[in-house]
Amino acid sequence: MNNILGTLGLCRRAGKVIFGFDAVIDELKSPKGKAYGVVMAADLSEKTKKEVLFYCGKYNKPAVTVNATLDEIGGVMGKRTGVIAILDKGLFNSITKPNDQT
Repeated sequence: MNNILGTLGLCRRAGKVIFGFDAVIDELKSPKGKAYGVVMAADLSEKTKKEVLFYCGKYNKPAVTVNATLDEIGGVMGKRTGVIAILDKGLFNSITKPNDQT
């Protein structure tokens, strides 16, 4: 989990994230959207997860739920959030890769 939070922090410092439900959905809907995928917190509400998955499916973007809470992600992002669009393919892939790889 520390690897995921570290990568999210790196994404934040690099300016390669959009976070918050409404902002992420707007990014997915945008014809010029640059999101490679969406990361969701483990304790995100089922309704919000369902909506995020709907929009990700509609716009053909992958979505993953990470083993980190809203508060843990908020500590890294600077604001409590559970929905994050990653704007860099390599960074998104490093978040989604299995933990047993080094």
